[in-house]
Amino acid sequence: MLEITTGFLEVAAAVTAKVTELLYAPVFVVDQRGVVLTSSDPAFAGRLLHWEYGEKRLEKFLRVPLCHAAETAEILVGESYNCEVIPSRLAHALVELVVNQTVTQIQFPSQHKIKNRLLYDLLHGRITDESIALEQAAQLSMDLSQPRAVILIDAADYVLEKENNMAGIPFPEGKPDNQIKLNQQKAAIEQRRTKVVIGSIVSFFQLPSDTICVDLGQGNIGVLKASNSRNLDPWATCEESQGVSASWANLTALKRAANALLVRLQNDTNASINIGIGRYHPGLKGLARSYEDAHIALSLGTRLQGVNRIHCLGDMGIAAFVGIADEATKIDLAKYLLSPLNHETELLMTLNTFFSEDCCPSSTAKRLSIHRNTLSYRLDKIASLTGLEPRKFDDAVQMRLSLLLRSLQA
Repeated sequence: MLEITTGFLEVAAAVTAKVTELLYAPVFVVDQRGVVLTSSDPAFAGRLLHWEYGEKRLEKFLRVPLCHAAETAEILVGESYNCEVIPSRLAHALVELVVNQTVTQIQFPSQHKIKNRLLYDLLHGRITDESIALEQAAQLSMDLSQPRAVILIDAADYVLEKENNMAGIPFPEGKPDNQIKLNQQKAAIEQRRTKVVIGSIVSFFQLPSDTICVDLGQGNIGVLKASNSRNLDPWATCEESQGVSASWANLTALKRAANALLVRLQNDTNASINIGIGRYHPGLKGLARSYEDAHIALSLGTRLQGVNRIHCLGDMGIAAFVGIADEATKIDLAKYLLSPLNHETELLMTLNTFFSEDCCPSSTAKRLSIHRNTLSYRLDKIASLTGLEPRKFDDAVQMRLSLLLRSLQA
């Protein structure tokens, strides 16, 4: 059985769509056995064309060879749907021109596509040599040397339009090329709307060189946001990063920026928008970890907290500990949640004792040899510093898990 590569099928599909559009005729690309690889009518894909059409009808088809990367097939073009007569030599030349242009575009993609592919690979951890990636980024006028965190934007409600209400597109019924034209128009709409979202993001941050966007497909946009203090100054305060590890530094400012961005995107698109925020991780490979943080937060948050919100691991509550598979990330989260108590030895001892006594105030106070009012004061202070109330079940579970996870690296 002959194997056809994805690259060859990409060329065949692009040629089929373009020739169908230009000649308004049925188009098939068949392999050496006569099996349809791509067609203006998707229903023919994978079938033997001579069985479906009949040999006599196929004799009238224009035939043009398709060759790409040592693979070969044949393009068959039938009579125009509107019975327009086009000289065979002209039609043949037109098909060859389409083939040459398609192959050239795939072999030599635009700078935008090269940039998007590099960023896509970075976020998905497919880069092995950071120095080469940095050099490629510099050639594409992207500065990836400064600290960056990933903001993941789900704009599918706008970009995809929830399958787009495309019923209003004025295509004639009963024509085999309708589905291809419908798909082409949907793709054009999605591309245009993706550009609107990216344009809104860049305009919001007002610093295009510090805000790098990547189209991740399906209405998802990744933003590699410069995350040092200078770049987040409009949303930062002086005290917020004190006592917090580098991975969580400036996260509060990043969330403020994302909340303001959410409002802008909702106004610009008039659609539901969801945003996940990743922590900063050092190095170019840290972008993949930041993207993973944002992806998990967005996935969990959308399901558990609802839409039109900002989602961050630090705000996921118990769900973060349940939904995160990576132990190191869980430990980092535990350290972050309890970081306000890092230099509060007395409060940490009180909290541990409170949990070991099953959250019973009287037995906790007795074991610590303090008055219950003193215990209440300490628990209030813990809640004030951490934002978690140890006397509430969900918060208590988070704090208890955090204490246990922190102890794993003690």
